[in-house]
Amino acid sequence: MEILVVDCQYDFIDGSLACGHSLEAVANIINLINENPDAKVYYSADAHSLNHCSYIQNGGTWPIHCNAGTHGAELHASFFTDIKNPEQRPNDNTIYYKGDDDSHEEYSAFKAHNKAGKEINQVIGQEVLVCGIASEFCVRESVLELLKSGRKVELREDLLGWVDEAGHKKNFAELAKMEGITAV
Repeated sequence: MEILVVDCQYDFIDGSLACGHSLEAVANIINLINENPDAKVYYSADAHSLNHCSYIQNGGTWPIHCNAGTHGAELHASFFTDIKNPEQRPNDNTIYYKGDDDSHEEYSAFKAHNKAGKEINQVIGQEVLVCGIASEFCVRESVLELLKSGRKVELREDLLGWVDEAGHKKNFAELAKMEGITAV
């Protein structure tokens, strides 16, 4: 099993863009990882500068969030403390950054890169469980790109946080109908 944990960062949990069901999703993701100690786990993380095009102040849609080097951009601490297998905890090889090009909105984690410059799409397998925040945006776009590349995706609703619950429900129902997706 391979698991892609999308954007479980403080700004999406309790910060400037706090999402519904995010703390529950984090707890459920950690339980899933601990129940599957041999699973490979990859983490994506927004890493913006203050000049990022997605910010309202720069003509974008979103409030300032996930500025590289700030607390809001950090993955939730429980991924470092509560995952039993140290090899599954986030580290320089398994954290993949996205949104670091100020002129480009990057919801999908597909081309996110780690500190060594490797992209998720270069290392992740053919069958991936995708989870994290936010269902209707970064999770959705990551899933769509994985599908486009020929991969199979599993989604579990209990492992997702969302910006808007109605939008999440609609998105989850749409994704569940797509070929290549197993949704629970």
